[in-house]
Amino acid sequence: MAASVPPSRVAIVGTGHRAQLFTTGLADRPQYEVVALCDPSPTRMAFHNTLLAEHGRRPARTWAPDDFGTMLITSAPALVVVTSTDATHDAYIVAALRSGARVITEKAMTTDAAKARRIMDTVRDTGGDLKVAFNYRFNPVHAKVHELLHDGAIGEVISVHFEWLLDVRHGADYFRRWHRYREHSGGLTVHKASHHFDLVNWWLGARPRTVYGRGRLAFYGANGKRNGYARDYVRAHGSPAARDDPFAIQLADNPSLRALYLDAEAESGYIRDQNVFGDGITIEDDMAMLVEYDSGAAMTYHLTAYSPWEGYRVMFNGTRGRLELEVEEAAWTRPAQQVESARGSVHGDLAADTAGGARIVVRPLWQPPEEVKVPAFDHAGHGGGDQRMLAALLDHAPEQADDRATAEDGLFALLPGLAANESFRTGQPVDVTTLL
Repeated sequence: MAASVPPSRVAIVGTGHRAQLFTTGLADRPQYEVVALCDPSPTRMAFHNTLLAEHGRRPARTWAPDDFGTMLITSAPALVVVTSTDATHDAYIVAALRSGARVITEKAMTTDAAKARRIMDTVRDTGGDLKVAFNYRFNPVHAKVHELLHDGAIGEVISVHFEWLLDVRHGADYFRRWHRYREHSGGLTVHKASHHFDLVNWWLGARPRTVYGRGRLAFYGANGKRNGYARDYVRAHGSPAARDDPFAIQLADNPSLRALYLDAEAESGYIRDQNVFGDGITIEDDMAMLVEYDSGAAMTYHLTAYSPWEGYRVMFNGTRGRLELEVEEAAWTRPAQQVESARGSVHGDLAADTAGGARIVVRPLWQPPEEVKVPAFDHAGHGGGDQRMLAALLDHAPEQADDRATAEDGLFALLPGLAANESFRTGQPVDVTTLL
């Protein structure tokens, strides 16, 4: 009888709420064993070891970030999953690739051009395997749009208009936590919009070339005094002024948020529930961009982080017609809603109870419009994209293998946001190749 193959050893770096997807996904797969967790917070790592135990798996050894190099030698992971703060991705990716491990990193791949060059140089020098966790590629609605465009439903795509709306609960959340500081997240053009730029690159089979953008902090931060939403508190926990603030999040009301963040504050120093109208925010909440692609197509893009509803509209104009996509993830937003999700979030994890549907319409030249049947999907789990992505990345599911995002895909999803940040600063268009 042939000897059984031992499970592949895995390390997870960064044990916040997003890492739960990977911890539980790996624990459900007997071909993997999570042998190491790395995070500044022992409390957060203990929470993830509890998740492993709940799935009948052994606890992983825990490591501080300063000991990551020792962890690679001692634990010898074949796979390293990077779900830490975006600005730290490069250090872990580079060290893991040099150790011979394959790497899966959460988007955005990194936060600035120098770090991106370092990652790409390491991929080239080591021949290593780096994949970026762009789960939106695996949403069946997005896959249907990809199929229609590549089958020539509207001919050659000439222009794209893409509007993404974050509501005043989900959008506000980026201004409560570490994302509010550009040095950690690169701003929403990087942290959030890299998802969207990757979709457009994938849909068009094209690469961005030139970017012009205008962005500002127009709603959150000090604007709260002008628009009448400001409350006088620094962080929500323990503040009477925050109890009925619809822009606040109450960490103590959710077991996951309490365990991952509130209980870990003393050791990590990280405050997860800052006032969205407080001082010191260095990112934008309203961003407009014009992007030119090497295919000749142009895209107008707008990201709003203070919308009354959550969702997105994408319109493609082609030589044979027009394709329109609209997804309504939340038709409206309830104030001061207690979060019920075990992962401490609603958008992307649970479907909002006010969620609408998805609609794809093809409008051919000289013919009546045709509404395309939308594949079955649920708003939960990012439209089902999370589980399909795990199957592609961890099980190498052949039907989805071609949709996995490579390091190069991660780079070209990152570059429009980096170029936009530079254009915001200078007021000038930016050639993305100058960033390389």
